[in-house]
Amino acid sequence: MTAVASDFAVRAGGSRQLSHTGTLLRFALRRDRMMIPVWVAVDALMVLSMPGTLKGLYGTPAQRADLADQMATNTSLRALVGPVFGQSLGALTAWRIGVYAGLLAAVMSLLVVVRHTRDEEESGRQELISSAMVGRRAPLTAALLTAGVANAALALVITAGLSGQGTAGALALGLGVGGVGLVFATMAAIVAQLTESARLARGLTAAVLGAAFVLRAAGDAGENGGSSVLTWLSPLGWLENERSYAHERWWVLLLFAAAALLQGAVAYALAGRRDLGMSFLPTRPGPATGRLGSAGALAWRLQRGGVLGWSLGFFLAGLVYGGMTDGAAKFVGDNAKAREIFQRMGGHSGLTDAFLAAMVGIMGLVAALYIVAAVLRLHGEETSGRAEAVLANAVGRLRWAAGHLLIAFGGAALLMLLAGAGFALGYGGKTGPILGACLVQLPAVWVIGGLAVLLYGVLPRGALAAWGVAGAALLIGWVGPALNLPQAVLDASPFGHLPKLPGGQMTWAPVLTLTGIAVVLVAGGLVALRRRDMSG
Repeated sequence: MTAVASDFAVRAGGSRQLSHTGTLLRFALRRDRMMIPVWVAVDALMVLSMPGTLKGLYGTPAQRADLADQMATNTSLRALVGPVFGQSLGALTAWRIGVYAGLLAAVMSLLVVVRHTRDEEESGRQELISSAMVGRRAPLTAALLTAGVANAALALVITAGLSGQGTAGALALGLGVGGVGLVFATMAAIVAQLTESARLARGLTAAVLGAAFVLRAAGDAGENGGSSVLTWLSPLGWLENERSYAHERWWVLLLFAAAALLQGAVAYALAGRRDLGMSFLPTRPGPATGRLGSAGALAWRLQRGGVLGWSLGFFLAGLVYGGMTDGAAKFVGDNAKAREIFQRMGGHSGLTDAFLAAMVGIMGLVAALYIVAAVLRLHGEETSGRAEAVLANAVGRLRWAAGHLLIAFGGAALLMLLAGAGFALGYGGKTGPILGACLVQLPAVWVIGGLAVLLYGVLPRGALAAWGVAGAALLIGWVGPALNLPQAVLDASPFGHLPKLPGGQMTWAPVLTLTGIAVVLVAGGLVALRRRDMSG
């Protein structure tokens, strides 16, 4: 049977199209041997930490029933986390973290696929590889298989970790999270054929993911049972409507499979109709004479799309979180455990201030992801060879790097300002205190950015480890208070040393100390960059 199938593939040209796929797959997995395990670990730990947390929050059937009743009427929180379909710990875990686990799986998948497709073409490495005996469809296949391995590992860890709550529900949730990842992996594969820039491919796929989240949120805000048409238009809504631990709807998994197969077929069809390095939406030619008069202007031209996209997202997130502040206070009610978690995250002040401080802290953690991405643009410019052309002119390394770092560190400040403006508009007051609370997050964000600069300057091959640092800070800040981790663990993150505002007491010592540490880290990275060889 295998021989017949192999003979048919050879006659159809299939073996030539996919030749050396296995080699490219092994190479991709080797390149991502740090990135994929970090993403899988962060996502899985977020899921697996939930049952214990929820057991402390809603330990009795009466408390869980009361939670379901409150969610049925609280539209703002339902838009954020979705409706409750069951009252077991497993069902509450799927409700509380399922959509966000799928969101992280989607981000991981789009980054993996774009990295091994459009990034490779843009850098010129794919042309070199394709000059050997590598099949035309092998690179795309290897990229999708790499994303498939990552999502399979994530699904396996979630299933194994939650099996104590029920095997069927754990399997449904694991497959659903992995299914969301595969849908956006194939979506990224399509976008990588349409665009000429890896940056644009990542941005457009992330925009589709953001639209999927908004559709799901709008649908859940309108209807309690997840039955809205808007919810069903989103893959994140499919994950929700799979109803893990609540009479699972196994047929929903067919939607993930059908979408992945259909999008994969479209990606292969597009890949077969274009030349290597080209795209269906080519970049418009620039003006005959250059308009960029400095390295900083070039850095802004390269990063402005990311800055604008992140800015819009932070403002909208602040608006949403601000608008749900009163609803969150009512939702917590007399639940002492929930109040305690918010106070650990946001400080021992009134519940409203504690909630605001906790949400501001989360925005700071997310801003750390932005600053790492912006700093590592230096690494991308160097490895692609574009930095060499810039530095061959009368542009020094420090001036070249300074343009990108100004956008990275200044952009983080802009994001937190816009988040504060959104909070103030959504909540309808406390403009000054909320803006101050957002700006207080910046020293910790800058420390994460400084570590990224230091890694890039000293050990460029290990610069991507900065993502692991940002991911660890996010995990500690988000999950640590819920798990009541020791203070020593919480203090491992720079965010653990910041004053809890609004509501708490402003202390300048940690703020100034963290700012000084960030300055030292950036300076160390720039000194190392100036002295080392450029990879080109």
